Parts: sequence; structure tokens; C-alpha cells
Amino acid sequence: MIQDKRIAFSSYLTQLLSTGRVVFSRDEARLALGVSQGAFLDAAERQQRKQHLVSLRRGLYVIVPPQYLAWGAPPPPWYIDDLMRHESRPYYVGLLKAAELHGATHQAVMEFQVVTDKRLPEIRAGRSAITFHYRKDMGAVSEGIEDRKTDTGRMKVSSIELTLLDLVRYPRAAGGLDNIATIISDLGDRVDAQKLADRSAAFERSVLQRLGYLLERFAQPERAQALHAALPHGSPLPWIELERSQAADPESAPEPKERDERWHVIVRRLPERDE
Repeated sequence: MIQDKRIAFSSYLTQLLSTGRVVFSRDEARLALGVSQGAFLDAAERQQRKQHLVSLRRGLYVIVPPQYLAWGAPPPPWYIDDLMRHESRPYYVGLLKAAELHGATHQAVMEFQVVTDKRLPEIRAGRSAITFHYRKDMGAVSEGIEDRKTDTGRMKVSSIELTLLDLVRYPRAAGGLDNIATIISDLGDRVDAQKLADRSAAFERSVLQRLGYLLERFAQPERAQALHAALPHGSPLPWIELERSQAADPESAPEPKERDERWHVIVRRLPERDE
């Protein structure tokens, strides 16, 4: 009897793959197979040991198609939308991964970065690492989220304008200032100045100041001007550090190399882009 259940489960996985699906839930599999939870978990564990199945979250599984057996899992675009629907969370693929998807030529991204409104632990699926970055007000950036077709469905991706703003807001996840400067050089000509100004309303003033300085420094004056016009003008801009880490320890902080009067940004190390 156990032997029969194993064969039925294997056939079930094959059937899902034949219809273009790689993700399924424990509950739908149990219903389709007519087995108890214990029998299902035993069968799923056997398939995981064979590396034919990956458990993404409790009760959610992704099938490993034959062409991805060496990778241990299919690529995240194949299942990220199903995963976030399972989590009941709004999301978008963002930061460095979004920059790569938009054509940033210098990006070889090691993590699949997702922005959502809940602090979620990292997921490792085969060779892929999915990291989650917290944003409370997802509705405020909804106009900057695009639908993109994938091999198995669709996924949500930040627009170029939202991507640049996010990279400055999450500098550690962005790989540092030089990496952001390189992405601006790669994608800057494709930024819609008005959309950038519109999206900036959902960000802190300091993000606009830092991004505006970088856009101006790396030959995007039109985009920088649109961002400057979007700044609140009721009171003088506060002075901020371009790189907060450079001034973390006042005793060892480098002397400023520049104090930009337009953006009120203190620059202790001039950013450099990769050539």
C-alpha cells in the first residue's frame, strides 16, 4: 500500500509539471491523492531526499524539474508569486535583482531580493537565496510596481524609478554607494523624470537628497531637477551624510571632501562607478 502511494505521488508531481505548474500546497495534494497528512508527509520527505522536491514554507512545495536537478530548485521567478500568495503578503521583486531585470549590465546578483510588508526569514532553495526587505506602506508605492511575465506565470517587479529610490533607501542591500552609482550609470537614461518625482513622495526626504546628488554627479541633471522640485520647500534642507557609515564614529570619520549646497549632502568619500 505504501509503495502505491509513493507511485501516485510521483505521478502527481509529473502531472503538475506537464501543465506548467511547479508549486503546490500540502492541502491540495492531499485532496488530489486522497491520503492522510502523515502519508503525504512521508511521501514528500522521500521526494525531498531524492532532491525532486523543495519545501519553501510550511505546507508549500516547489517541484524540481529535471533540467534544474543540478541546481536543487527552479529559479525563484518560477514560484515567487505563488510563495507570496501563500504568505498572503503584497510584494515586489526589487533592489539589485530588479536592476538586473531592467538591464543593469554590471549586476551579477547573488540574492533574489523581495520587498514586502512583513519581516520574513531568508529562504534557501537549491542554489538560490531569497531575501526579504521590509516596507510598511506597500500601498504607497503601488504605482511603481510592474507585472512581468515569467516561464510559469507572472511576478511583480519594481519600476526603474522605484528601484533607484529603493537602492538608496536600503544601501546595505544595494551593495554600497559605488554599486548604486554604477546602476545609475547603466539605467539613468531610461528613468522617467516625472515618474521619479511622483514615486519619491513615498520616501524619506534624505533618500531624495542622496539620490538627487548621485543623479547630478553622474550626468542626469534632468532627473535630478525633477527630484529637487519634489522636495518639500517649507523649511531649509537639513544637512545629511551621503554615506552614514562614513560618519558612524565621529573620532575616526574622514574629513569631508565636499559639502553640496544644492542637496545639503556631506560627502566624505567620492562615489565611483565601475567601468
